[in-house]
Amino acid sequence: MPLKIRLLGQQPYLPVWQSMQDFTANRDETTTDELWVVQHDSVFTQGQAGKAEHLLNPGDIPVVKVDRGGQVTWHGPGQLVIYLLLDVRRINYGVRHLVNLIEESLIEYLASLGVAAEARPDAPGVYLQEGSLAGAKIAALGLKIRRGCSFHGLSFNINCDLSPFQRINPCGYAGMPVARLIDLVPKVTFQQAQDALLAILIRRLGHTQIIYLNGQE
Repeated sequence: MPLKIRLLGQQPYLPVWQSMQDFTANRDETTTDELWVVQHDSVFTQGQAGKAEHLLNPGDIPVVKVDRGGQVTWHGPGQLVIYLLLDVRRINYGVRHLVNLIEESLIEYLASLGVAAEARPDAPGVYLQEGSLAGAKIAALGLKIRRGCSFHGLSFNINCDLSPFQRINPCGYAGMPVARLIDLVPKVTFQQAQDALLAILIRRLGHTQIIYLNGQE
């Protein structure tokens, strides 16, 4: 079965979230899996168990309570978001397996640029290992499984403004430093990072037949 890659460009958060929910609710065992690739307008999203104290000073950035795991994070321009809309029963993946695949894909891509990074068992995401930014979080992830299918996914800081993270405790951790790729590898472009990470995810998911779609066509 092919994999569809849906390139959404920059979109407000709420309509894309609603579309993810609708897609998952209406799919069946014959529905093709999809990866949705998007940058969002600036927004804070708070997971199901999100605590209000982690929203320090949201100001004029909207806050959306969502149905993924985890605490609060920020999405905005310059941050690559990839949603994984997969039938995990059909591909025989457990949640931990899928989390590992996402983290390992990000770590592999960063390693290809000479950037050492790691995952942590206690805090999903990808963290830098070396240099002055050691311990900083460069990618976050949060998933939801419904009816045996996954949605939500990963966010990867490429060339975004990092200042919104100062208004929250990122992923519920007070004072957690965050990083972006452009400060580590100045020559990399957003498109290069997007294309390379997608290629790794596709390979690790085992797909060879890919259909690219622009927007919600």
